[in-house]
Amino acid sequence: MKKITVLGGGTGTYVVLTGLKKYPLDLGVIVTMMDSGGSTGRLRDQLGVLPPGDLRQCLVALSEAPLLWRKLFLYRFERGDFKGHNFGNIFLSALEKVSSNYEEVLDTVNYVLKTKGQIIPVTFSQTQLCVKYESGKVIKGEGKIDQNNPEKTKIINAYLEPKVKVNQKAIERIINSDYIVIGPGDLYTSVIPILLVSDIRKALKKTKAKLIFIINLMTKSGQTNDYKVSDHFFDINKYLGRKVDLLVINNGKIDQDVINWYKEYNEKPVIDDMKENSSYTIVYDDLIDRRKIVLDKSEKIKRSILRHDSDKLAKVLVKLII
Repeated sequence: MKKITVLGGGTGTYVVLTGLKKYPLDLGVIVTMMDSGGSTGRLRDQLGVLPPGDLRQCLVALSEAPLLWRKLFLYRFERGDFKGHNFGNIFLSALEKVSSNYEEVLDTVNYVLKTKGQIIPVTFSQTQLCVKYESGKVIKGEGKIDQNNPEKTKIINAYLEPKVKVNQKAIERIINSDYIVIGPGDLYTSVIPILLVSDIRKALKKTKAKLIFIINLMTKSGQTNDYKVSDHFFDINKYLGRKVDLLVINNGKIDQDVINWYKEYNEKPVIDDMKENSSYTIVYDDLIDRRKIVLDKSEKIKRSILRHDSDKLAKVLVKLII
C-alpha cells in the first residue's frame, strides 16, 4: 500500500484528504500549527492552547464516524458568547486542558472521530508566523498576514518566532513516504509554515518520496499578489530546499461571477505561464468544484467561494500515485 503524506492545513488540505481517504492508501497528514486568526486565535490567546483549527479540519476530513459527529466538529455558533467559535475547536481546546500531553489529545479525538490515517501536528510548541516584504514591512501573526492585509509588495522572507522543535513523527512520516502532496492552500499561511519548522526541510531533502505540488486556483492578497504558476513554483522550491517533482494545475474555466467576487479583494485566477516548459511533469485537468459554496455568516473572516473538487483532485492524484 502506497504511503501518501499531505502537507498543509485549512480548506485545501481538507479537500485533498476527503478525496484520498476513499482509496486504499496509507494516508497521513502533517498539519500546520501556526494559525492565529478567527476562533482559533481567540482560543489560543485566551486559553493558551495550541491552535486547533487546522487540526480539526484534518480530523473531520479523515473521520469515518457517524455524520452527526462530523457535523458537530464543523458547527460554528452564530450568536451569544460563543459567536464565531467552532464546536470542534472548543472540544480540542478543552481536551488539551484535561489531558497530560497532546498525544493523549490526539488519541482521544481519533477514537471519537474514528479517523482513517495518521494526523501529525508539525510541532507541539507555540510559535508565530512572521513575514518580511520587499517594502521592509514585517507582519507577525498568521491571522494578521491572512486577513485584511493591504500589503502589495512581495514576501521576501518567512520565519517563525520563536523557533520550535519538530514533532519527530513528522520526520519519520516524511522519510518513509512514497509521495508527498503539497497544497492547495494559502502559500504563506497554510503550506510554508510547516517548512519553517526545524529539520522538516532536511527530511524533505533526504526522503525518496516524489513531491506533488497542487497549484492554487486564485492569488491571495497580501501573500501572492499577481503570482503566476512560476512564482508559486519558485517560492515553494525556495523553502523546500529542492524542486517539486510534479505540478497539478487546473485548466477548467472559472465563472465570471466568481472572478468578479474575488476582484473586491484584489485577487484573481493564477495564470499558467509554465505551459510551454517541458522540463517538468505537469498534469492538467478541470479540478473546480462547481457546487455553490455557502459562506458562514457568523464569521467576519473572508472565506473562499472557489475550491478544488475533492473527487476530481483525488482521481488525478491516484493516477499519479498508483
